[in-house]
Amino acid sequence: LFPRCGDPLGGSPSLTQSRHSQHLGACAEALARFRRERRRDLALAAEQLRLARRELGRITGHVGTEDVLDIIFRDFCIGK
Repeated sequence: LFPRCGDPLGGSPSLTQSRHSQHLGACAEALARFRRERRRDLALAAEQLRLARRELGRITGHVGTEDVLDIIFRDFCIGK
């Protein structure tokens, strides 16, 4: 990510929207946590990769089932 887009936390000029910078920064943080966890707990490391992929998907427009469910449960009153 860094060679292609620069440091997202430093405000790289190649990122045109602030939300892209935020998502790319969150992705980089998840990848850093993955590097720390991969030797200790494989399940926690895999979760960090999932979070990193999700942040990239928010930039590229990829929306998964989990994203839709998050919006439904956050924005709508279900079961009341």
